[in-house]
Amino acid sequence: MYEREESKSDMKLVVFRLADEEFGASINQVHEIIKLVEITRIPRAPKFIEGVINLRGRIVPIVDLRKRFGFPISEDLEEQRIMEVDVEGQVLGMVVDEVTEVISITADTIEPAPPMIADIAGEYMSGIAKVNDRILIMLNFDKILSEQENKQLEEKNNFDISQVDMQSKTNQKEEAK
Repeated sequence: MYEREESKSDMKLVVFRLADEEFGASINQVHEIIKLVEITRIPRAPKFIEGVINLRGRIVPIVDLRKRFGFPISEDLEEQRIMEVDVEGQVLGMVVDEVTEVISITADTIEPAPPMIADIAGEYMSGIAKVNDRILIMLNFDKILSEQENKQLEEKNNFDISQVDMQSKTNQKEEAK
């Protein structure tokens, strides 16, 4: 059987949904995708930072992309996922409504965002991919947070894991009441 070799211009994308829009990100930035788990809140964190989770002994800050982009909050948690991503060397979890697929595209299917949209969307929008009759908004996770927000997260993320475990147990007891 003949197998096509991937050319250097081919790239793999993780495709996910937020509200009614489809987004794509390079699979090279996505470590893994997990079901939504209990998140421990962090006091005085920005509104789009949901908190942290304990993922196999590592503390991972969680960003709600709906809140980050100003989309309405979803009550449908069934399909929500956390994508563990690399953001400039720091591991973050990104909450998305649904991860739909992993696809291969060629670099020529990605166009720069029109200037007016690029100015509004900021640096995190790396372009727009045309895939068949669909449009995917391409995200660069390295630019999702500002330098100041990255620094704040690093500072808040430097604490003992047992604090998260204790806070999580306290939250569970309060919810059980």
